[in-house]
Amino acid sequence: MPNLFDLTGKVAIITGSSRGIGKAIAERMAEHGAKVVISSRKQDACDVVAAEINARHPGAAIAVAANISDKAGLQHLVDETRRAFGQVDILVCNAASNPYYGPMDGIADEQFRKVLDNNIIANHWLISMVAPEMRARRAGSIVIISSIGGIRGTAVLGAYGISKAADMALARNLAHEFGPDNVRVNCIAPGLIKTDFARALWEDPEMLKRSTQGAPLRRIGEPDEIAGAAVFLASPAAAFMTGQTIVIDGGQTI
Repeated sequence: MPNLFDLTGKVAIITGSSRGIGKAIAERMAEHGAKVVISSRKQDACDVVAAEINARHPGAAIAVAANISDKAGLQHLVDETRRAFGQVDILVCNAASNPYYGPMDGIADEQFRKVLDNNIIANHWLISMVAPEMRARRAGSIVIISSIGGIRGTAVLGAYGISKAADMALARNLAHEFGPDNVRVNCIAPGLIKTDFARALWEDPEMLKRSTQGAPLRRIGEPDEIAGAAVFLASPAAAFMTGQTIVIDGGQTI
């Protein structure tokens, strides 16, 4: 019987994959047979992760630095992926920005624009670069890492939550557009995960207690606990799933 989660022969670009959730996704996709492209802003950090993966799965990873705010840099990422591996089968839009923590009335215009540009428009750019070949082959999976901030209000992460709600809408609309060509687009909405990105929410013991006491599992999540959903969405197991958002938050939002 074929393995429903087998990614052998598939090529995946994962942005923001030098650490945290993106790194965990890259590691697990490589474990399931995919060729993975490690990407973040710093080439040396990408090189380290690619080397770690290649030590376990020889030839499975390459490293291509790219800043999600740089459209030309994202095109270079896609071009280098095709040069190395021939095509793109899976795209995980994981990289994001959150330069402001506080109420909406205190956010500067340039900070708000950075959140929207990096968390929505950059995803649109990258998807637009890989979707045509997926649609032509009638096969492909696009995964956007959103957040539970996109499905509930917050007094301190408003702009970020707005951008993540937009990512869910982006996935739904692109699912409509790409579905007839058998290309699927889905989101994952993590809760509080122990990453550098969310450090301000878990580093302080009191903040961590407040952030987790309402969740049935009563704890913070780990990056690897998000990776399985990404493997699922990229694999044959999710062949009939598109336009959806999987919430992984320890029960926080129930």
